[in-house]
Amino acid sequence: MSVRELVVLGTASQVPTRHRNHNGYLLRWDGEGILFDPGEGTQRQMLRAGVAAHDLHRLCVTHFHGDHSLGLAGVIQRINLDRVPHEISAHYPRSGQKFFDRLRYATAYRETVALTEAPVNADGVLAATRTYTLEARRLSHPVESYGYRIVEPDGRRMLPERLAAHGVRGPDVGRIQREGALGDVTLDDVSEVRRGQRFAFVMDTRLCDGVHALAEGCDMLVIESTFLDEDVRLATDHGHLTAGQAATVARDAGVRHLVLTHFSQRYSDPEEFERQARAAGFEGELTVAHDLQRVPVPKRR
Repeated sequence: MSVRELVVLGTASQVPTRHRNHNGYLLRWDGEGILFDPGEGTQRQMLRAGVAAHDLHRLCVTHFHGDHSLGLAGVIQRINLDRVPHEISAHYPRSGQKFFDRLRYATAYRETVALTEAPVNADGVLAATRTYTLEARRLSHPVESYGYRIVEPDGRRMLPERLAAHGVRGPDVGRIQREGALGDVTLDDVSEVRRGQRFAFVMDTRLCDGVHALAEGCDMLVIESTFLDEDVRLATDHGHLTAGQAATVARDAGVRHLVLTHFSQRYSDPEEFERQARAAGFEGELTVAHDLQRVPVPKRR
Protein backbone atom coordinates (compact mmCIF):
# COMPACT_ATOMS: atom_id res chain seq x y z
CA MET A 1 0.00 0.00 0.00
CA SER A 2 1.44 3.37 -1.00
CA VAL A 3 2.11 5.94 1.73
CA ARG A 4 2.50 9.65 1.21
CA GLU A 5 3.21 11.54 4.41
CA LEU A 6 5.51 14.10 5.97
CA VAL A 7 7.51 13.00 9.01
CA VAL A 8 8.62 16.08 10.95
CA LEU A 9 12.00 15.54 12.60
CA GLY A 10 12.74 19.10 13.74
CA THR A 11 11.10 22.52 13.63
CA ALA A 12 13.50 25.04 15.21
CA SER A 13 15.16 27.83 13.32
CA GLN A 14 18.69 28.98 14.15
CA VAL A 15 18.74 27.73 17.75
CA PRO A 16 17.23 24.43 18.95
CA THR A 17 15.12 24.52 22.10
CA ARG A 18 14.06 21.99 24.73
CA HIS A 19 11.09 21.04 22.58
CA ARG A 20 12.32 21.74 19.05
CA ASN A 21 15.24 20.08 17.29
CA HIS A 22 17.03 21.68 14.38
CA ASN A 23 15.29 21.17 11.03
CA GLY A 24 14.66 17.80 9.43
CA TYR A 25 11.76 16.58 7.30
CA LEU A 26 11.20 13.21 5.65
CA LEU A 27 8.69 12.94 2.83
CA ARG A 28 7.50 9.38 2.31
CA TRP A 29 6.33 9.14 -1.28
CA ASP A 30 5.14 5.63 -2.04
CA GLY A 31 8.28 3.50 -1.77
CA GLU A 32 10.78 6.38 -1.58
CA GLY A 33 12.00 8.61 1.22
CA ILE A 34 13.20 12.17 0.55
CA LEU A 35 15.03 13.83 3.45
CA PHE A 36 14.96 17.62 3.43
CA ASP A 37 17.36 19.88 5.35
CA PRO A 38 18.91 17.56 7.95
CA GLY A 39 20.07 19.85 10.75
CA GLU A 40 22.07 18.90 13.80
CA GLY A 41 20.56 15.93 15.65
CA THR A 42 18.65 14.53 12.67
CA GLN A 43 20.08 11.02 13.08
CA ARG A 44 18.71 10.77 16.62
CA GLN A 45 15.36 12.26 15.60
CA MET A 46 15.12 9.60 12.87
CA LEU A 47 15.52 6.95 15.55
CA ARG A 48 12.80 8.51 17.68
CA ALA A 49 10.46 8.79 14.67
CA GLY A 50 11.03 5.23 13.48
CA VAL A 51 12.85 6.30 10.31
CA ALA A 52 15.69 4.03 9.18
CA ALA A 53 18.64 4.85 6.95
CA HIS A 54 17.23 2.29 4.51
CA ASP A 55 14.17 4.55 4.11
CA LEU A 56 16.25 7.28 2.47
CA HIS A 57 16.59 7.69 -1.30
CA ARG A 58 17.28 11.42 -1.71
CA LEU A 59 18.85 14.15 0.39
CA CYS A 60 17.68 17.67 -0.47
CA VAL A 61 19.40 20.65 1.15
CA THR A 62 17.96 24.11 0.55
CA HIS A 63 21.07 26.02 1.68
CA PHE A 64 24.16 25.73 3.82
CA HIS A 65 23.26 27.37 7.08
CA GLY A 66 23.93 25.04 10.00
CA ASP A 67 20.35 24.51 11.13
CA HIS A 68 19.60 23.06 7.67
CA SER A 69 22.72 21.02 6.99
CA LEU A 70 24.89 20.14 10.02
CA GLY A 71 23.14 16.78 10.32
CA LEU A 72 24.39 15.69 6.89
CA ALA A 73 27.62 14.30 8.33
CA GLY A 74 25.85 11.92 10.70
CA VAL A 75 23.15 10.93 8.23
CA ILE A 76 25.66 10.13 5.48
CA GLN A 77 27.82 8.10 7.83
CA ARG A 78 24.76 6.21 9.10
CA ILE A 79 23.74 5.40 5.53
CA ASN A 80 27.16 3.84 5.01
CA LEU A 81 27.27 2.10 8.40
CA ASP A 82 23.93 0.43 7.67
CA ARG A 83 25.05 -0.49 4.13
CA VAL A 84 21.94 0.87 2.44
CA PRO A 85 21.57 -1.32 -0.67
CA HIS A 86 20.26 1.30 -3.10
CA GLU A 87 21.77 4.42 -4.62
CA ILE A 88 21.10 7.71 -2.85
CA SER A 89 21.11 11.10 -4.58
CA ALA A 90 22.07 14.37 -2.89
CA HIS A 91 20.81 17.76 -4.12
CA TYR A 92 22.13 21.07 -2.78
CA PRO A 93 23.21 24.48 -4.13
CA ARG A 94 26.30 24.06 -6.26
CA SER A 95 27.77 27.21 -4.71
CA GLY A 96 27.94 25.29 -1.42
CA GLN A 97 29.96 22.37 -2.81
CA LYS A 98 32.84 23.02 -0.40
CA PHE A 99 30.44 22.81 2.55
CA PHE A 100 28.92 19.58 1.27
CA ASP A 101 32.41 18.10 0.84
CA ARG A 102 33.37 19.06 4.39
CA LEU A 103 30.23 17.51 5.82
CA ARG A 104 30.44 14.36 3.71
CA TYR A 105 34.02 13.77 4.83
CA ALA A 106 33.88 15.39 8.27
CA THR A 107 35.53 12.33 9.88
CA ALA A 108 36.97 8.99 8.87
CA TYR A 109 34.51 6.22 7.96
CA ARG A 110 34.17 3.42 5.44
CA GLU A 111 32.13 4.27 2.34
CA THR A 112 29.87 1.40 1.35
CA VAL A 113 27.01 3.18 -0.44
CA ALA A 114 26.71 4.83 -3.84
CA LEU A 115 25.97 8.48 -3.02
CA THR A 116 25.41 10.48 -6.19
CA GLU A 117 26.06 14.20 -5.93
CA ALA A 118 23.60 16.16 -8.07
CA PRO A 119 24.00 19.84 -7.13
CA VAL A 120 21.55 22.56 -8.18
CA ASN A 121 22.67 25.65 -10.06
CA ALA A 122 19.49 26.86 -11.75
CA ASP A 123 15.72 26.61 -11.71
CA GLY A 124 14.33 23.50 -13.35
CA VAL A 125 13.86 19.74 -13.19
CA LEU A 126 16.43 17.80 -11.15
CA ALA A 127 15.12 14.27 -11.56
CA ALA A 128 12.21 12.39 -13.12
CA THR A 129 11.01 9.03 -11.87
CA ARG A 130 7.97 6.91 -12.65
CA THR A 131 5.95 8.49 -9.83
CA TYR A 132 7.24 12.07 -9.59
CA THR A 133 9.36 14.87 -10.98
CA LEU A 134 11.66 16.79 -8.61
CA GLU A 135 12.03 20.48 -9.40
CA ALA A 136 13.96 23.37 -7.81
CA ARG A 137 13.40 27.13 -7.69
CA ARG A 138 15.75 29.84 -6.47
CA LEU A 139 14.76 31.64 -3.26
CA SER A 140 15.83 34.95 -1.67
CA HIS A 141 18.17 34.52 1.30
CA PRO A 142 21.59 35.94 2.29
CA VAL A 143 23.20 32.72 0.99
CA GLU A 144 22.12 30.87 -2.15
CA SER A 145 19.01 28.87 -1.40
CA TYR A 146 16.62 26.68 -3.41
CA GLY A 147 13.17 25.32 -2.66
CA TYR A 148 11.99 21.94 -3.92
CA ARG A 149 8.77 20.77 -5.54
CA ILE A 150 7.47 17.23 -6.17
CA VAL A 151 5.01 16.82 -9.04
CA GLU A 152 3.22 13.57 -9.80
CA PRO A 153 2.37 13.04 -13.48
CA ASP A 154 -1.30 13.42 -14.34
CA GLY A 155 -3.15 10.16 -14.87
CA ARG A 156 -6.59 9.10 -16.13
CA ARG A 157 -9.67 8.14 -14.16
CA MET A 158 -11.92 5.68 -15.98
CA LEU A 159 -15.64 6.59 -15.71
CA PRO A 160 -17.87 3.48 -15.41
CA GLU A 161 -21.00 5.21 -16.70
CA ARG A 162 -19.24 6.39 -19.87
CA LEU A 163 -17.59 3.01 -20.40
CA ALA A 164 -21.03 1.39 -20.20
CA ALA A 165 -22.56 3.97 -22.52
CA HIS A 166 -19.95 3.22 -25.18
CA GLY A 167 -20.07 -0.54 -24.64
CA VAL A 168 -16.48 -0.80 -23.45
CA ARG A 169 -16.05 -3.64 -20.98
CA GLY A 170 -13.71 -6.40 -19.84
CA PRO A 171 -10.27 -6.53 -21.51
CA ASP A 172 -11.22 -3.61 -23.77
CA VAL A 173 -10.95 -1.25 -20.79
CA GLY A 174 -7.24 -1.99 -20.49
CA ARG A 175 -6.81 -1.83 -24.24
CA ILE A 176 -8.29 1.66 -24.57
CA GLN A 177 -6.09 2.82 -21.68
CA ARG A 178 -2.98 1.53 -23.43
CA GLU A 179 -3.82 2.51 -27.00
CA GLY A 180 -5.88 5.66 -26.49
CA ALA A 181 -8.78 4.55 -28.69
CA LEU A 182 -11.00 1.59 -29.48
CA GLY A 183 -12.63 1.98 -32.85
CA ASP A 184 -14.43 5.31 -32.81
CA VAL A 185 -14.27 5.58 -28.99
CA THR A 186 -11.36 7.62 -27.63
CA LEU A 187 -9.88 7.60 -24.14
CA ASP A 188 -11.27 11.11 -23.62
CA ASP A 189 -14.77 9.74 -24.25
CA VAL A 190 -14.62 7.33 -21.30
CA SER A 191 -12.27 8.95 -18.81
CA GLU A 192 -11.13 12.22 -17.29
CA VAL A 193 -7.79 13.62 -16.18
CA ARG A 194 -6.73 12.60 -12.67
CA ARG A 195 -4.52 15.45 -11.56
CA GLY A 196 -1.21 14.38 -10.04
CA GLN A 197 -0.40 15.41 -6.50
CA ARG A 198 1.99 18.26 -5.75
CA PHE A 199 4.22 18.91 -2.72
CA ALA A 200 6.53 21.86 -2.08
CA PHE A 201 9.25 22.53 0.48
CA VAL A 202 10.17 26.18 1.04
CA MET A 203 12.68 27.18 3.67
CA ASP A 204 14.64 30.35 4.44
CA THR A 205 13.53 33.08 2.06
CA ARG A 206 11.92 36.45 1.67
CA LEU A 207 8.87 36.74 -0.55
CA CYS A 208 10.00 36.21 -4.16
CA ASP A 209 8.85 34.69 -7.45
CA GLY A 210 10.35 31.33 -6.49
CA VAL A 211 8.13 31.02 -3.42
CA HIS A 212 4.96 31.53 -5.48
CA ALA A 213 6.10 29.18 -8.25
CA LEU A 214 6.84 26.40 -5.78
CA ALA A 215 3.54 26.78 -3.93
CA GLU A 216 1.25 27.00 -6.96
CA GLY A 217 -1.52 24.37 -6.80
CA CYS A 218 0.13 22.27 -4.11
CA ASP A 219 -1.69 19.63 -2.13
CA MET A 220 0.83 20.22 0.67
CA LEU A 221 3.14 23.19 1.23
CA VAL A 222 5.79 22.97 3.94
CA ILE A 223 7.03 26.51 4.48
CA GLU A 224 9.05 28.48 6.98
CA SER A 225 7.31 31.02 9.18
CA THR A 226 10.21 32.07 11.34
CA PHE A 227 8.59 35.27 12.58
CA LEU A 228 5.19 36.57 13.58
CA ASP A 229 3.72 39.43 11.58
CA GLU A 230 4.65 42.15 14.05
CA ASP A 231 8.31 41.33 13.33
CA VAL A 232 8.04 41.60 9.54
CA ARG A 233 10.94 44.06 9.43
CA LEU A 234 13.22 41.51 11.08
CA ALA A 235 11.96 38.83 8.71
CA THR A 236 12.78 40.88 5.63
CA ASP A 237 16.17 41.97 6.94
CA HIS A 238 17.23 38.39 7.66
CA GLY A 239 15.66 36.75 4.62
CA HIS A 240 12.66 35.05 6.22
CA LEU A 241 8.86 34.93 6.18
CA THR A 242 6.20 35.68 8.75
CA ALA A 243 3.21 33.45 9.50
CA GLY A 244 0.90 35.84 7.67
CA GLN A 245 3.14 36.03 4.61
CA ALA A 246 3.42 32.24 4.39
CA ALA A 247 -0.35 31.85 4.72
CA THR A 248 -1.01 34.52 2.09
CA VAL A 249 1.24 32.65 -0.35
CA ALA A 250 -0.67 29.44 0.37
CA ARG A 251 -4.05 31.16 0.02
CA ASP A 252 -3.20 32.73 -3.33
CA ALA A 253 -1.64 29.49 -4.64
CA GLY A 254 -4.66 27.33 -3.80
CA VAL A 255 -2.75 25.14 -1.35
CA ARG A 256 -4.86 22.45 0.29
CA HIS A 257 -2.71 21.72 3.38
CA LEU A 258 -0.33 24.32 4.79
CA VAL A 259 2.43 23.20 7.18
CA LEU A 260 4.15 26.03 9.05
CA THR A 261 7.57 25.38 10.60
CA HIS A 262 11.08 26.80 11.33
CA PHE A 263 10.06 28.86 14.35
CA SER A 264 12.24 31.41 16.11
CA GLN A 265 13.05 30.66 19.74
CA ARG A 266 11.70 34.12 20.67
CA TYR A 267 8.10 32.85 20.53
CA SER A 268 6.54 30.60 23.18
CA ASP A 269 2.96 30.28 21.90
CA PRO A 270 2.67 28.20 18.71
CA GLU A 271 -1.06 28.92 18.52
CA GLU A 272 -0.28 32.51 17.58
CA PHE A 273 1.16 31.25 14.26
CA GLU A 274 -2.16 29.58 13.52
CA ARG A 275 -4.14 32.68 14.49
CA GLN A 276 -2.09 34.90 12.20
CA ALA A 277 -2.28 32.39 9.33
CA ARG A 278 -6.07 32.29 9.61
CA ALA A 279 -6.21 36.08 9.87
CA ALA A 280 -4.41 36.20 6.52
CA GLY A 281 -7.34 34.40 4.96
CA PHE A 282 -6.03 30.84 4.55
CA GLU A 283 -8.99 28.47 4.86
CA GLY A 284 -7.48 25.07 4.01
CA GLU A 285 -6.00 22.46 6.31
CA LEU A 286 -3.38 24.00 8.57
CA THR A 287 -0.67 22.41 10.70
CA VAL A 288 1.69 24.27 13.01
CA ALA A 289 4.38 21.61 13.01
CA HIS A 290 5.94 20.05 16.08
CA ASP A 291 8.78 17.55 16.33
CA LEU A 292 8.03 13.89 15.54
CA GLN A 293 4.65 14.71 14.00
CA ARG A 294 3.33 12.78 10.98
CA VAL A 295 1.21 14.71 8.49
CA PRO A 296 -0.50 12.78 5.66
CA VAL A 297 -0.46 14.31 2.20
CA PRO A 298 -4.14 15.06 1.40
CA LYS A 299 -5.91 12.41 -0.63
CA ARG A 300 -6.91 13.31 -4.15
CA ARG A 301 -10.19 15.18 -4.40
